[in-house]
Amino acid sequence: MNPPCGRCKKPVYPTEKINCLDKYWHKGCFSCEVCKMALSMTNYKGFEKKPYCSMHYPKTSFTIVTDTPENLRLKQQSMLNSQALYKEDFEKNKGKGFSVVADTPEMQRVKKTQDQISNALYKEDFEKSKGKGFSVVVDTPEMQRVKKTQDQISNIKYHEEFEKSKIRSDAPPPENRQDYEEQTPNPERFRQPAGQVHPAAVAPPSGAKRYQAMYSYTAAEADEVSLLEGDVILDVEPIDEGWVFGCNQRTGQRGMLPANYVRPV
Repeated sequence: MNPPCGRCKKPVYPTEKINCLDKYWHKGCFSCEVCKMALSMTNYKGFEKKPYCSMHYPKTSFTIVTDTPENLRLKQQSMLNSQALYKEDFEKNKGKGFSVVADTPEMQRVKKTQDQISNALYKEDFEKSKGKGFSVVVDTPEMQRVKKTQDQISNIKYHEEFEKSKIRSDAPPPENRQDYEEQTPNPERFRQPAGQVHPAAVAPPSGAKRYQAMYSYTAAEADEVSLLEGDVILDVEPIDEGWVFGCNQRTGQRGMLPANYVRPV
């Protein structure tokens, strides 16, 4: 059975029920007794179980107040507000500038929810970083200086390795190098069957032509000769298409060199 309204005495249904001042009210009936202004649970003031607005709340002149449940609730609320205001002013004077919030059940629920969200985010970040093997380091000026120095050292090493590995040559690499290596997989390149002598296996005759290096070349194998532009090559003898055998007059080194890097003189 639906209870009657505290003002119009008609039944109050659950969808429009307001429970206040030990009575049930329609939302439209919960208004000030004097001006009929609509009230809510946050702006009403009760007197003798009747709602009033702050403007028409009855002014009492007596000094003795009966300790009714409503008066005791108002007294406790006033004390809490007074303590909150006092602590707020005190903290502002200290320069911290934050306000004290009453530890109500609603605030406890919000705090608990925030803690759960914080724990969830922490676990998510931990799982993402797990196994990466790094620790968080504070980005201090000293750490920034060390990081900058390491970057500079890394750049220097990179350029040094690049210069070492770069082929110092102004011409394209010799042709048929790969084909020649496939044809002679044996490291002893000049070994021939019995009774045959390869021209490169013996010293060429003294009347062989002289050649001059047109480009610089860095030896890629132990049996090759490095060249600098302008080097004179003695005792040059062709051994294969694209390759010749000769002696570098400047270094005295003997071995193979690309034929398109030299010219006869």
